[in-house]
Amino acid sequence: MSTVLKTFVAYLKRPALYPELGRKIIKNTVSRRSPFKGKVKTNSWAASIAMSQKEAVSRLFDMDIDHFRNIYADILETANVKEKECPITMGGAGALELIYYACEFTKAQNVLETGVAYGWSSLAILLSLQKRDGTLYSSDMPYLAQDGDHYVGYIVPENLKKGWRLFRFADRESLPKIFKEVSTFDVFHYDSDKSYHGRMWAYHQIYKRLKPGAVFISDDIGDNSAYQDFCTKRNINTSVVEYNGKYIGVFIKQITFG
Repeated sequence: MSTVLKTFVAYLKRPALYPELGRKIIKNTVSRRSPFKGKVKTNSWAASIAMSQKEAVSRLFDMDIDHFRNIYADILETANVKEKECPITMGGAGALELIYYACEFTKAQNVLETGVAYGWSSLAILLSLQKRDGTLYSSDMPYLAQDGDHYVGYIVPENLKKGWRLFRFADRESLPKIFKEVSTFDVFHYDSDKSYHGRMWAYHQIYKRLKPGAVFISDDIGDNSAYQDFCTKRNINTSVVEYNGKYIGVFIKQITFG
């Protein structure tokens, strides 16, 4: 059975995912060009201001990332082994230090992420949150084509999962459920729907629920101009991190008056 057919059949078996199925059909037919809207413009802009992860953490949080890999060397090595053992393929690790030190900087209690896969970003967040008995709220679609539901978050150690709430729907269904449980967040990490309109919807929903001083991080901002356009519209002074040939957007939400 082809991957497309297998995925379609899996959707049909899960009525809770029908809204996302409808959106995917539209995205892959009527709106096929929208995921890449403004890509050239944004990559040029991102390249002109990009810095390393180490420099960004130093400038934004006044912290040094070098300790992270030493402190958690054993945990990270175990996670690497588990990823290699996993029978399905998902997204790999990203800028873990940026995510971890964002949580340390804000002394985070409530963190929101979209996109989990193996659970690398989740691991970085939970390593910080465990110090304060905080909670991570994650949104991640089931891996329908690979029968991989139970492998989402595969590398996260069991002892860290007590502070983790994982919602297995598309963002447009997961986020309203999460917002019923908690109203504000200290850190947000976006790594899910990469389309222009998917990003814009989520960015606006989450931005208004971030506390002043909260950290907003979005992966793969070079896919289209959604992140750049969002920051321009809200007059946000953002930093851009170049990591493994891709761009990550990050800013601290400022206090507004009036």
